[in-house]
Amino acid sequence: MSIIYRYITIQISKYFGIVLTFVIGIYIAVDFFEKIDDFMEVGLPYSKTIFFFILEIPFVIAQILPICILLAVLIVFSLMTRHNEVVALRSSGVRIYYLFKPVVIIGCILGGLLFYFSDVIVPITQARSNQIWLRDVRKESTAITREKNIWIKGNRIIININYFNPKIKTIYGITLYQFDQRFQLIRRIDAKKGVFKQGKWLLYEIMEQNLDKEQADYHITFSDQQVESLNFIPDDLNRVAKKSEEMTFKELSAYIKKVEAEGYDVTKYRVDLYAKVAFPFICIIMCMVGTGIGTRDNIKEGMPVVIAYGIGTAFLYWIFYSFCLSLGYGGMLPPGIAAWTANLAFFCFGAVTLLNAEQ
Repeated sequence: MSIIYRYITIQISKYFGIVLTFVIGIYIAVDFFEKIDDFMEVGLPYSKTIFFFILEIPFVIAQILPICILLAVLIVFSLMTRHNEVVALRSSGVRIYYLFKPVVIIGCILGGLLFYFSDVIVPITQARSNQIWLRDVRKESTAITREKNIWIKGNRIIININYFNPKIKTIYGITLYQFDQRFQLIRRIDAKKGVFKQGKWLLYEIMEQNLDKEQADYHITFSDQQVESLNFIPDDLNRVAKKSEEMTFKELSAYIKKVEAEGYDVTKYRVDLYAKVAFPFICIIMCMVGTGIGTRDNIKEGMPVVIAYGIGTAFLYWIFYSFCLSLGYGGMLPPGIAAWTANLAFFCFGAVTLLNAEQ
């Protein structure tokens, strides 16, 4: 490794560590003051409270890592430009593309680490932190299996939902068990699907069984649809349904195949599957953008302006990326295109900034 490469690598690594630590500290501090009252109200032990916030760190890292590397690259090259180091190197025949080589290698390494982190570490920590928040803090009575089946326990009622589609607020494969005070089954309802309309659940294709205690037998009735009072709303299911970030790439892929084979809509999960692969590539793109902006001759306005450039670029990417994913969730874009459009657009932007810096 040449002296220039070693210098750039060390400086970027140093500032990357500083920025990453600073941003994590701010996020955890804000999250702590926002949730500490809830933890104190339920009397959760301090050790478990601290453990909860430690479990939040991997998810935070997975979200902010691209902006941290962008800011680190911007800071290093803007300092070099401000001290005329880039001018000296270019006057010696060193091109911008030469300076970009160690940066893109760092971006590739971080992209691979981000994919591994998001696919292996985050699903474990997110599942555990969500469990603490929902079960120990919010005292939710809802539990979910490792597959797609959702179980809800209420007042002498147990409900099983085979699949929940949050996009259209529809549940499929509903089975309701109602018990008396001696925990004897007195009523069972099986419905093909349920739709949440005007604050109520409307069930379709229903088979209902009611216990006749005198005859010690169940009467069975069938109906096309009926309104049923269920002790949950779609927002409750959104909180407890297993999210894509709680599944690895392999688990999510198997989940999609299983749900799709049963005839359910898996558009949202397929978009998330492509996003798991697409998002880590933003590390390389942010390195490209940071190098192009940081090595411009006119980037001598000061560090606050440089940081503003980085935050603004990351903000625009995140807005555009989220917008494209929303279009994918809504079926307006194919899942693959929805996940990769933002990367393609910002790759073009990064290429343009590099070309302008080289001129």
